[in-house]
Parts: sequence; C-alpha cells; structure tokens
Amino acid sequence: MSRKCFITGKSPGTGNHVSHANNKNRRTWGVNVQKVRILVDGKPKRVFVSARALRSGKVTRV
Repeated sequence: MSRKCFITGKSPGTGNHVSHANNKNRRTWGVNVQKVRILVDGKPKRVFVSARALRSGKVTRV
C-alpha cells in the first residue's frame, strides 16, 4: 500500500536537493498521511488520509 491520500490523492513529490555548490541530488518530499478508520460506502475501512483532509472535515472518522 502506497503512502497516498485516499481522499485527495496526494502522493510524494520529487525534485532536487541543491547544495550551496549547486550540486543536485534527487530527493522526495513525503506526504503527511495518517492511517485512520473512515466510513467508505457506509462501512468502516482503514486507509491513509492526509492531515489536511482530516483537518478540513472532508472525512468522517469511525
């Protein structure tokens, strides 16, 4: 199971870490996802949900 938000679809972002000497290395930014139980089609299910979706009230926790 990937670290992806079940509601918003947010997934890890990628880019470069750039040093002072302008050296570039690939890196990823993780997503702030929490494993919570929510109602999906009227049944409780344990899924990854982003913190923003939880805070904004887009899901109903069980």
